[in-house]
Amino acid sequence: TGAVGLYNVGQSCCLNSVLQVFLMNIHFTGILRRITVPPCAVQKRRNVPYQMLLLLEKMQCGKRKAVSPIDLACCLSAYRVKLFVQHDAAQLFLTLWNLIKRQMEKPELVEKLSYLYTICVQEHLACQKCSSETKRNSSMLTLPLPVLDSNSHMLKTLEDCLQYFFRPEELTDHNMCFCEQCGRKTPFLQSMKLVHLPQTLTIHLKRFCFEKSAYIHKLSHYLPFPQDLDFNAILTENQCQADDNEKAAWQYELFAVVAHSGSTSCGHYCAYIRSLTECKWYCFNDSEVCQVWWDDVKCTYGHFKLHW
Repeated sequence: TGAVGLYNVGQSCCLNSVLQVFLMNIHFTGILRRITVPPCAVQKRRNVPYQMLLLLEKMQCGKRKAVSPIDLACCLSAYRVKLFVQHDAAQLFLTLWNLIKRQMEKPELVEKLSYLYTICVQEHLACQKCSSETKRNSSMLTLPLPVLDSNSHMLKTLEDCLQYFFRPEELTDHNMCFCEQCGRKTPFLQSMKLVHLPQTLTIHLKRFCFEKSAYIHKLSHYLPFPQDLDFNAILTENQCQADDNEKAAWQYELFAVVAHSGSTSCGHYCAYIRSLTECKWYCFNDSEVCQVWWDDVKCTYGHFKLHW
C-alpha cells in the first residue's frame, strides 16, 4: 500500500523517525514476525516487540496515509521513555533495541537481532615504556563518530570521521595509566581495531560539544556521506582484527538517515529511508510521507538553517 506515516502523539517526532527506520528494515521485521505472543492482556500492553508488531500490522493492513503509535508510546512510557519531552535519536535507538532484545523470549531471535545490529571491536592498551599490552573485546550498537578533531577543527567527510575514530591515541601527562609491569603510571598508546561489522551498521554523528559554561552546543556544519561505504578502502590493516572473509562483507549501501533540525533545546526530527523492496527514497516527517531523490537526502549533510 506504499509508505505509511505515524501521527505525532506529543513531541514524538524522534520516536516516529526511529520507529520508521526499524520497521522499514525487512531484515528486522522478519525477526519481529517470529516473536512469541504474550499470553495475557497485561503482558501484551507492556511488551515492546509485540506492540511494534501490532503497529507494523496496522501500517501494512490499513489504507490510511498515517496511523497512531499511541499504544506503543504508552507501552514505552512504562520503561521511562516519556511522551511530551525532547529525545535524542541515538539514545532512543539504544533504549528501544535493549528493550526489544530483553523481551524476545526465543534465543535464536536474540542471536539474529545481535547479528543484525551489533558491532565488535578490540581495544588495545600498550605501555610505551615496557611494551606490555592488554587487549579486550567489546560490543557496541553504534559507531559514535566525532565530527571535530582534538583541536576542535571540523572533520570534512564521513570517511575522515571514521579514520579519526580508529586512530591510535597517546595517553600522556594526566591521562597516563598504571602499568603493572613497570609498577607506576606510564604513557600508553590506546587504539581500537575492528573485529566484526553487522548486517545493518548504525553510525552516530556526535553533532554536539560542551562549552566551558556547560552549555551544549549543536554542530550543524556541512559533512557529506556517500551512498556506498567500503571499510576496506578507509581503514588500514593495523585498524582491523578480522580475516579476509569477514572484511569482504564490510561494504554498505546507505539505507536511512535520521536527521535533526533546530537547536539542542528545541527542534524536530525526520527520517529519510530507502525502501529495500522498491529501491526508492522516502521522507518520513511524522504523518507526512513523500517520495524524494538522493539530492533531497543531501540536505541532511547539515547547515545552520535546515528545513525539510
